[in-house]
Amino acid sequence: MSATNLFDLTGKVALVTGASRGIGESIAKALAAYGAHVIVSSRKAEACETVVAAIKAAGGSAEARACHIGELAQIEALFQAIESTHGRLDILVNNAATNPYFGPILDTDLSSFQKTLDVNIRGYFYSSVHGAKLMAKNGGGSIINVASVNGVIPGDGQGIYSITKAAVISMTQAFAKECAGSGVRVNALLPGATDTKFAAALVQNEAVLKRLMPHVPMRRVAQPGEMAGAVLYLASNAASYTTGTCINVDGGYLIG
Repeated sequence: MSATNLFDLTGKVALVTGASRGIGESIAKALAAYGAHVIVSSRKAEACETVVAAIKAAGGSAEARACHIGELAQIEALFQAIESTHGRLDILVNNAATNPYFGPILDTDLSSFQKTLDVNIRGYFYSSVHGAKLMAKNGGGSIINVASVNGVIPGDGQGIYSITKAAVISMTQAFAKECAGSGVRVNALLPGATDTKFAAALVQNEAVLKRLMPHVPMRRVAQPGEMAGAVLYLASNAASYTTGTCINVDGGYLIG
């Protein structure tokens, strides 16, 4: 395949969870720009429709599907709808996540603990199970899990969130090893601090930024769109021999 076609996603069906804003929105728009039909998913259908409208206005193809990945019945319904409508899934970006608690790990309440696990681990796991099975029926595909640098170095005040993201990294490797024979590649994106509403407790906190920035060689937080290129690579034929890996998009934070 020529270099000019390596990133062409024409004819591919992609699902991006948590795609109504932030990193997920940027990923959805990038995949659509390169030819994929993108299923924009998050808890709120109206927010998804706004992203779909923007994709269509730019000449892309997309549809909205509401789903709360903390609810197993909703995950199953989403994938049944995708199979019924499209008969296939080529790209799955597990991006929807939650971080309801920010504070000392010893004070983590049970509700926040359970919610974080249900969405960030169980949701990713069962979305990947359904996605990989559907991909295998059509010769393979690509799963990209949005983890975090906090899965490698736990973030201050983000204990349970960091634990779940470490689990996502391990999950990525486990799925990659077992799904390779079905033509399903599984990789992870590890964003650093990114200027999104989700990360507002960090990026809009001057005290936190003052502690963080000396550890980021590029001395700034990322913009959501800066995550899309790595996902485009992992979703495309350019990454045809890439599985079980993590791509750090963190301004050098994990260099140490």
